[in-house]
Amino acid sequence: MAIMYYEKDCDLGALQGKTIAIIGYGSQGHAHALNAKESGMKVIVGLYEGSKSWKRAEEAGLQVMTAKDAAAAADFIMILINDEKQAKLYDESIKPALKPGKTLAFAHGFNIHFGQIVPPKDINVVMIAPKGPGHTVREQYAAGAGVPCLIAVYQDASGDAKRLGLAYAAAIGGARAGVLETTFKEETETDLFGEQAVLCGGVSALMKAGYEVLTEAGYQPESAYFEVMHEMKLIIDLVNRGGLSYMRYSISDTAEYGDYVTGPRIITEETKNTMRQVLKEIQNGTFAKNWISENQTNRPFFNRTRAIEAQHPIEIVGKELRSMMSWLPKSEV
Repeated sequence: MAIMYYEKDCDLGALQGKTIAIIGYGSQGHAHALNAKESGMKVIVGLYEGSKSWKRAEEAGLQVMTAKDAAAAADFIMILINDEKQAKLYDESIKPALKPGKTLAFAHGFNIHFGQIVPPKDINVVMIAPKGPGHTVREQYAAGAGVPCLIAVYQDASGDAKRLGLAYAAAIGGARAGVLETTFKEETETDLFGEQAVLCGGVSALMKAGYEVLTEAGYQPESAYFEVMHEMKLIIDLVNRGGLSYMRYSISDTAEYGDYVTGPRIITEETKNTMRQVLKEIQNGTFAKNWISENQTNRPFFNRTRAIEAQHPIEIVGKELRSMMSWLPKSEV
C-alpha cells in the first residue's frame, strides 16, 4: 500500500534556521522559492551571472546570488534547472560547496538514477517532485491549496533526510494535497514513460493522426481541430475531476458507447507491445544515453523536429482559431 503524508506528518521546524538555495528560477524554481519564502523559510536563489531571471527574482523580494555562492551558503540545495544542464552545473558550482550534513535535492531523479551526478556519501540526497507544472504549484499555494508531491530518499547521511524532505514538501504546499513516498528509480522511469507513451508523445501523436484522418477525408481543418484537439481539455478536466467513470457519466451515451467499442481498436496489443519496448529502453538506459548524446552534439534531431512540428497544419489552424478566443490566455510560443 502506498504511503502518503500530509501536513500533520510534516515538521516545518526541521528547516527552521537553515538556508534553502533554489537553483534556477524558471517554472518550478519561481514557485518553490516564493512558496517556501511565504512559508517562513530562509530562501536564496542561485543563478548564473547575467541571467534574465536575476532581476525578476529580486523584484519578487528574493535574495539572489550566483549558483556557486548560493550552494556554499545553503544547508538545503534544490536543483531546478533542465535535466540536461544539471551535471555541468553540479560539477562547476555545487560539488565544491558540498559538506557533510548538507542536503542535495531534486524534483526529478534523472541525473541521480542514470549516474550523471554522483554525490559524496556524507550528504543527504532527496527528491521532492510536484506532480504539476510550476505555475500550478504557485497558483495552488496562493489559493490555499497545493499540488501533490512525490518524495524519495536516495542517501540519508544525517539520519533525518526524510524529515527534511517532508518539511520542504510542506513548505512549497505539497503536503496540503498529499506527499507520496517513492524511489528515485520508480519516479524517473514512470515519469519518462508517462511523458513519452501517454501524456506528451502518445497524446500528441493521437491528436495529429485524428486531424490528418479527418482532413484527408475532406472535412474542414477547423472542424477537425475542434474535435481532436480543442475538446481534449474538456475531457481531461472531467477525468482529472473524477476518473474515467466521471468522464463517462458526463458525456452522452453515444460517446460512451463509442469509447467502449472503438478505444480497444485504436490502442491494441501491438500498441501495448510498443509501449513495453519504450519502457524497456527507459529502464535499460537507452533513452537516457540517446538524450545525453543528443545534447552533446547540439541537438540536431531535437531542433530539426521541433521546427517541423511547429509547422504541422494542426498548429497553424489552431493558432488562428485560438487568436479568436478572447477568453484564452495568450500562450503562443
